[in-house]
Amino acid sequence: RCLSILGATGSIGRNVRDIVRRFRDHFRIHALAARKNLKEILRWLEICTPQRIVMIEESAARELKNRVPPHVEVLCGPENLTAIVTAPEVDTVVSAMVGASGLYPTYEALRHGKRVCLANKESLVVGGPLIQKVHRSGKGSLIPVDSEHSALFQVIVGEQRETISRLWLTASGGPFLHRPIDTFDAITPEEALKHPNWKMGPKITVDSATLINKGLELIEAHYMFDWPEDRIEIVIHPQSIIHSMVEFVDGSFKAQMSVPDMRIPILYALTYPHRLPLDIQPWNPWDTPNLQFIRPDERRFPCLALARSAVRLGPTYPIVLNAANEIAVQAFLEGQIRFTQIPELIRDALEAHVPTRLETLEDITDIDRATRDFARSWTKRHQ
Repeated sequence: RCLSILGATGSIGRNVRDIVRRFRDHFRIHALAARKNLKEILRWLEICTPQRIVMIEESAARELKNRVPPHVEVLCGPENLTAIVTAPEVDTVVSAMVGASGLYPTYEALRHGKRVCLANKESLVVGGPLIQKVHRSGKGSLIPVDSEHSALFQVIVGEQRETISRLWLTASGGPFLHRPIDTFDAITPEEALKHPNWKMGPKITVDSATLINKGLELIEAHYMFDWPEDRIEIVIHPQSIIHSMVEFVDGSFKAQMSVPDMRIPILYALTYPHRLPLDIQPWNPWDTPNLQFIRPDERRFPCLALARSAVRLGPTYPIVLNAANEIAVQAFLEGQIRFTQIPELIRDALEAHVPTRLETLEDITDIDRATRDFARSWTKRHQ
């Protein structure tokens, strides 16, 4: 497979690099894209020589040009992301950029018939109806990389849709599952960044602490599997061994289980419908004799209810949810607002939103921009 990798220096990108290193005969890298992390891009060059590299920030692009072989083309700016995902020689795109910036290249990759290994949940959260439409055109394929959606995808393969009752997304519960709620006002960014099971970037780690990541994943599952929101359940499973479950009309459950290692769903997305042997630490059932399942407490995790509300209110509201959350998390990490103000900002943004049409990617951009302006203003008023 010939790959273009968006978000090549993040946690997903680093795991993709390890897979490419392990299976060099199976993958060829056409292009890499990152925001500014030169150190991680240069580590890619130790195992492959891409034709093109896109750096979003101009200063990073300028510096990189002096550190790569002359035949590697270094491009600058998000406008070049479309070019590297639609190149004729590329058949597979890993969409792993953080935030709504992954929407445009994901859409274009699907429109040009590529396999999209989707780790950028925001593409479906903010552009679900449009991504669904281009996906249904039959040109490209959409394979989930998020461990929960990969689990659902793997379990559903070979099953008839009418036999499925509910989809169950599992959540670790994050670092504050048992912390007294009356102390949440004092939560620091350092505490929120200590995830018990996964090593991820700062934004998604805070999302796991508020559990809005599960709300976003619920919206993602709603669009990816074209499944009703009220038939998608979320259950806290602190051990992160069962990554998701499917409940069938006869009362049976099927689950995908493994150690919490993102290389497993990434490799499956890259090689589906085949599987390659992955030499990692195996999971033995006796290593985890007690598997827990806990109903989420929406007083502790109010962002879950906000996400469900966004789906029910209409297709433009998830755009607002996502944009407001991105600004809120950034403000929290920078010490501008408290942890408990993240859901407050999101709630106010949803209430202030006036739904409009959603027909083009530009419509999404307009709503996203207006919400970010609202959220930044809200942050200034509540500091």
